[in-house]
Formats: sequence, structure tokens, C-alpha cells
Amino acid sequence: MESLSSSRCLLGLVVLSALTLSPILAIEVYTAREIHGTVGSQVHLSCTFWSSEWISDDISVTWHYQPDNSRNTYSIFHYSKGQAHIDDTGIFKDRIEWVGYPRSKDGSIVVHNLEYGDNGTFTCDVKNPPDVVGKSSYVHLLVYDKGPVRAGMVLGIIIGAALGLVIIVALLAYLIRYCWLRRQIRVQRELSALERGKLHKLTRGSKGGRQTPLLSMLDQTRSFKSSDKKPKGMGDSRKK
Repeated sequence: MESLSSSRCLLGLVVLSALTLSPILAIEVYTAREIHGTVGSQVHLSCTFWSSEWISDDISVTWHYQPDNSRNTYSIFHYSKGQAHIDDTGIFKDRIEWVGYPRSKDGSIVVHNLEYGDNGTFTCDVKNPPDVVGKSSYVHLLVYDKGPVRAGMVLGIIIGAALGLVIIVALLAYLIRYCWLRRQIRVQRELSALERGKLHKLTRGSKGGRQTPLLSMLDQTRSFKSSDKKPKGMGDSRKK
């Protein structure tokens, strides 16, 4: 019974240590999920990592490659003991360049002179003893004759064109309203000028109308006086 209880205690300690130490010693590797390239160009395969331990001299970085529609995996690059070992016999012969710096937690490479046959999955694996537990990270490479038009770029072009059209319409509306207001102001000025001219003519006509009745009254008085004088002369002539 004592041996059974001690074995259970030992097993519990092992499980507890595994649960507590494994997350601490688990190294984390990060890469892009997908990257695009064109034939004849180069592509930067970024690989960064995080480790709970100091970067030791025994750190290693390994890149594997699996072509599309194939189950075979090839080791194309390996870094260890401060030395880079590049595969010089495979499909990436003389086309891989080591640009990583493990002290800065960087294990990136560059692939030059891309070809259509380079389409596939690249896996980055980093070990930093004693931090050796963790998962690798992979990036999928797609090689095109010309750069693909991404959906985000198309959406950005559509939004930019729509905004440009809205701005043009707003400017046209502003110009039309501005021209209409100026025309209304000009028409109002012309109408006010015409009204002033008409008013001036009316005032002049009213002054002339006041003078004509006076002249007619004078003419009437003169004719009346002359008519009064004529009968008297006729009577005198008869008496004579």
C-alpha cells in the first residue's frame, strides 16, 4: 500500500511538472500563411520565433519544402553552430540566401529566381536547447507570371473611384449653385435699376401733368374775356 501511494505521488509530481514546465519551454515560431511571387523575381520567407530561454550557441533553424501535389518533403536549409548549410543539389540549388539573425530571433531566408515549379509549402523549425518543445510554422508560396490582383486592392480602387466621383459631383453642384446665385443677383440688380428708371419717369410725368391743367385754365379765362368784350362792341355799333 505504501509503495502504491508513493507511486501515485510520483506520478502526480511528473504530471504536474509536465503541465507547469511544458508551456514555459514551448518555443513559438511565426511565419506568414501565404506569400506571392512572380517568375524570375525573389521572395523573402520570414521566420521569427520566441523562446523563454536565452539564445544559446546550440540554436538551430531548419527549412523544409513540400511541392504542391506531392507528399515528399525536402530539407533545403539548415543553420546550426553559427554556420548556414544550404542544399546545393536540390531544386533550389544556388537560389537560397540566409538573411536571418538568431540573436534577434530571426530565421528568415530568401529564394531567388522563382520558377513555376517552386509552388509549395515551406516549413520553418527552430530549436533553442533546452527550449526544444514547440510546433513548426509554415508558409505557402504561389508563383505567378504577373502579380495577382488582390481583393483588397480591387476594393480600394473601387472605393477610391467612388469617392472621386462623389467629390466631382459635389464640386459641380457647388459651381452650378454659385453660378445660379450670381445670375439671380445680377437679375435683381437689373430689375432694381429698371424700377428706379420707371419711378424716375413717373415722377417727371407727374410734374408735367400738373403744369398742363394750369395752361388750359389760362387759355379758358382768356377766351372767356374775349367773348365778353365782343358783345359790348356790337351794341355800341348798333347805337351808332
